Amino acid sequence: MRLLLCVLLLPALASAEIYRWTDASGQVHFEQRPNGAGAQRVEVKPQVVERDQATRERQARTERFYDARRDEQAQAAAATAERRAKTEQTCTKLRKQLEQMPEGYRYYRPDADGERSYYSDQEMDAARQHLRSEIGKNCS
Repeated sequence: MRLLLCVLLLPALASAEIYRWTDASGQVHFEQRPNGAGAQRVEVKPQVVERDQATRERQARTERFYDARRDEQAQAAAATAERRAKTEQTCTKLRKQLEQMPEGYRYYRPDADGERSYYSDQEMDAARQHLRSEIGKNCS
């Protein structure tokens, strides 16, 4: 990507005009516009940097390291998002269960004989308290 950016900017850099001029006190100035008498256009050649094999290998290792780090961060972000979604799903389920247990209603469970075994008020209060506790612990 950096190489592409450099290739795109080279023509613009190569076409830039630089002018050199000297002021009355003998100070030399370089500017993009001719400023002052006697300003001369200066040809600026782009610097070509040749990298040796060791430098290219080091740069490739660095790029692989950063690519691996970006992959790790993306995987961590996906795992975090998955955990959040799962927690939200669990919280929604707990809240719905609590809403379905209004005060004053009788709830039962089938026993071994298929008969209804009704929950006592203490069992219902304990179940509601348990749901509230789970919601408070997991659903901040």
